[in-house]
Amino acid sequence: MNILICIKQVIDTGATLKIQDSKVDGEALPRVVNPYDEFAIQEAVKIKQALPETCITLLTLGPEKFRDTLRTGLAMGADEAVHLLDPIFEGLDSSGVAHALSQAAMKTGFDLILCGRQAVDDDMAHIGPAMAVMLDVPCLTVITRLDFADDHQSATVTRQVEGGSEIYQITLPCVLTCQKGLNEPRLPSLKGIMKAKKKEITVWSAEAIGFDKEKYGVAANRIEQVELTPPPHRKKGVILKGSTQETCTELTRILRDDVKVI
Repeated sequence: MNILICIKQVIDTGATLKIQDSKVDGEALPRVVNPYDEFAIQEAVKIKQALPETCITLLTLGPEKFRDTLRTGLAMGADEAVHLLDPIFEGLDSSGVAHALSQAAMKTGFDLILCGRQAVDDDMAHIGPAMAVMLDVPCLTVITRLDFADDHQSATVTRQVEGGSEIYQITLPCVLTCQKGLNEPRLPSLKGIMKAKKKEITVWSAEAIGFDKEKYGVAANRIEQVELTPPPHRKKGVILKGSTQETCTELTRILRDDVKVI
C-alpha cells in the first residue's frame, strides 16, 4: 500500500503571536508539525506495522524551513518525503495549495491519502476535501477510527459528528482527514531521528508537477486575507454579591445596559 501524508509546518501553539501590518510576524517563533497531522503520521505507521510492504511518503508545500517538518515526520516512521518548493507557490490560497498537492499525489501515486483535519494556524479544513474533489476519489473527514478489511482494499471508518459518531464503508483509493482520538502520536526515537537526518528529501518545482499557474496561481486566488487583528481585550470578570434577588436584578441590568444582549 502506498500512503501519502500531507503535512504542514505551523507556529507552536504555545508561542505568543505578534500582529504586524495585518500579518502574523512569525519569523522568530518556534515551529512544529501541525498537531492534527501527527495523527495522520501515526496512523500510517500503525498500518505499516500490520502491512510491512506499505510505503509512507510525506508531502509538504512551503519554504525551505518546512524541511525540518519533513525530517520530524521521517523520524516518526515515514519512509520518503517530497518537498514542493518554488517561488510560484508563495502566497497561494488553500485551493492553489490543494491543486499543487493533488498534482504531486498523481505523480507519486497513492492508495490512501491522510491529512490532519485542519491546520491550527488558518483552521480552513479545506485541503483534504479539496484534494479528493480534484483527484476524483471518495473522502471522509474528522475520522476517529480506521479498520481495514483483510484485503486492505476497503475500510470501515468512524468519523466524529456533533453529539456522536458515524460509521461508513469506504474503498481505496481515498482521502481521510484525521481527528484527535484516532491514535496517540509517539515522539520520534533517537534512532529514528538519526536515520531521518540521512534520508534524502525529494524537491519538486511547479513545472515538475504540472502546476496550473493560470487557474490556481496567486493571481487566481479565490480567498484574500484583508485584515488580521488580535481578539479584543477582555475585561475582568465581575462577581455579583448579595441575595438571589439582588444578584439576578444586577445581572439583568448588566446584560441589558452594559452588554446589550437583552
